[in-house]
Amino acid sequence: MLILIAGPYRSGTGDDPVKMAENLSRLERVAVPLFRAGHIPVIGEWVALPLGRQVGSKGAGDPLYDEFAYPVADRLLHHCDAVLRLPGTSKGADEDVRLARERGLPVYFELSDVPGMA
Repeated sequence: MLILIAGPYRSGTGDDPVKMAENLSRLERVAVPLFRAGHIPVIGEWVALPLGRQVGSKGAGDPLYDEFAYPVADRLLHHCDAVLRLPGTSKGADEDVRLARERGLPVYFELSDVPGMA
């Protein structure tokens, strides 16, 4: 399955780039186990951040960042088979879950609940 990993990225960081990088690292830590189980993991920031850099975004909260941050996840969800929602407060991740459910996609809240995980 193509699985969107959703969880806190910007939330609770005060837009501190170090804290945001730590949050991205937390999201990325589950990507390898998903891949090894036969899935293709994807994180919206893997797409949104390079797009923003290409158009001159200076970081979270500027209009160029906002042009890509949430729309990327919405578009990705049109291609994903499921969402893995990691713990933590996140408006964006909650929206990913809402959209996934609206589209009839399974939403997992534990890595161990994803099919193929031991």
